Amino acid sequence: MSDTDAITIMKQEVGRAAAQRVQSNTIVGLGTGSTTAYAIQFIGARLKSGELQNIKGIPTSFQARVLAKKYGIPLTTLDEVDHIDIAIDGADEVDPQKNLIKGGGAAHTQEKIVDSLAAQFIVVVDSGKLVDSLGSTFLLPVEVLPMAVTPVMKAIEALGGKPELRMGVKKAGPVVTDQGNLVVDVKFDRIENPGELEKTLNNLPGVLENGLFVNVADVILVGEVIEGQPTVREL
Repeated sequence: MSDTDAITIMKQEVGRAAAQRVQSNTIVGLGTGSTTAYAIQFIGARLKSGELQNIKGIPTSFQARVLAKKYGIPLTTLDEVDHIDIAIDGADEVDPQKNLIKGGGAAHTQEKIVDSLAAQFIVVVDSGKLVDSLGSTFLLPVEVLPMAVTPVMKAIEALGGKPELRMGVKKAGPVVTDQGNLVVDVKFDRIENPGELEKTLNNLPGVLENGLFVNVADVILVGEVIEGQPTVREL
């Protein structure tokens, strides 16, 4: 088995492990990203086989919505439900306290709404996403209203961050979120107090939401490739 095949299978197994935790008659938050996509696929397969019944999903992005429709998961909205039983989503970084940085897919605002409302939030990652301190390997995404990008970037610099407007790939110009806003990626030398920084950034006029998820995650499922074999463990 090649390294590439092992990594793909590992992501599938993490997604499968998360999907197995979904029970019938529940509302499920459907996250965004490559590993979560496998979870959505396996939830759909369990529905199709009859192993699961009466599931409704709440997508966190256009990508999640498309995948849910593809795999036959009925969708609902926050206007139509009074709770979310479980949410499954990925992360770009996970620290030892289960705090996260998310937003590599520019969907962190909707993800934070859904993931925070869930009675149980399961994070699916590979071991490369585990860090001792948030911000050590991944820039912190901040979603900003277009008219406020310049003043917000100046305010972030005053906080000690190094902001950069995220530009599109195979697209001229910046990345635009599902809400029609822009994303500023910020490098902080150290994020010593994620909870305080989360609040401080969100209090900047023009900021909609940032990618720090503090005290939100309940379970972390970690995929690894050990001696060529994919494995999944829980933090």
